[in-house]
Amino acid sequence: MNYYTYFEHPADVGIEGIGATIEEAFEQAASAMFNLIVDIEKVKPQSKVQIHCQGEDVEELFIDWLNTLLAQADIHSMVFCRFKIDRLQGSYLTGYAEGEELNQEKHKIKLEVKAATYCMLEVGRGQGGYFARCVVDV
Repeated sequence: MNYYTYFEHPADVGIEGIGATIEEAFEQAASAMFNLIVDIEKVKPQSKVQIHCQGEDVEELFIDWLNTLLAQADIHSMVFCRFKIDRLQGSYLTGYAEGEELNQEKHKIKLEVKAATYCMLEVGRGQGGYFARCVVDV
């Protein structure tokens, strides 16, 4: 069962992705983050952007994944609605995000997510599968 959720934080917002695999947990966390920005149900997967990340460990890789997605959305003036990790091996990840050009009227920005942070960062395995969580700076 793949899904995402939010948790309370005094100043920012906590996101958590849950999936059968660590890749799915990362993908779900990305959906949670972009759903804070816009209603991702209103975003069409018209364009694909390749994503390449690396980190010292799986936690750092998770933060790099989220921050690279934010950077690529900004560079391409896009909002993303679908996320796929093709390969996660050791400290390296390749995948892509799909979405469309940001349209202020159609997408109605809800929050500005500035960055994924190391606050409350945790990646691991629980009873429901894998999880990946952190606080995002809004």
